Amino acid sequence: MNSPMIQLLVLAGIAVFLIIRLKNVLGTREGFEKPPLSQDSRAKKKPEFEVIEGGPDHDITDHVDADSPQANDLAAMKRIEPGFSVSEFVQGARGAYEMIVMGFERGNLDDIQPFLAEDVFETFVDVVAAREDKGLKIEAEFGGVRETTLQNVVFHKDTNVGEITMRFVAELTSVVRDKGGDIIEGDETALKRQKDTWTFARTMGADNPNWLLVATDG
Repeated sequence: MNSPMIQLLVLAGIAVFLIIRLKNVLGTREGFEKPPLSQDSRAKKKPEFEVIEGGPDHDITDHVDADSPQANDLAAMKRIEPGFSVSEFVQGARGAYEMIVMGFERGNLDDIQPFLAEDVFETFVDVVAAREDKGLKIEAEFGGVRETTLQNVVFHKDTNVGEITMRFVAELTSVVRDKGGDIIEGDETALKRQKDTWTFARTMGADNPNWLLVATDG
């Protein structure tokens, strides 16, 4: 056997040896291995989740029904004043209710005047003056607000004035004393339940953040 033939056989042997070694190292396409997705399969594959934009504003729907006239008016108010929060308003109205009730009961009208519309303030002044003319004095203690409900919303688009009507249920003790200090009405130890429907108003987008009490109803 000549030299070129021997070289060829040696090279062929080396090639076979390398192929066997490479196969042992890399392995074969067997077992649980998903085949590559075709272009059509990739197009049909659904995403793991969908991002929903423009969903309901829970700051509104937590207080009124979605798609109700009240919800639409609240949304319009928020477009005029993006920083307006319905939940914060409800909490603020709850605090204002206690402050105004106690200011009225005790006759401290100067403290609550900034939160009252002019006609409401004048009505309060008349009631307190009539009480004082008779020599009557009211002693009251606030027992807390038991229920706070957003009842109605009206937005006047021509003036940007928003009106929100709230329903409050509260408890307090209240007695009326005559000139001599004797109790002529009420009980110092008995909590009485008081229900009020109040309407607050404010021009949306205005610099003044205060809402005014514009109407009261028992």
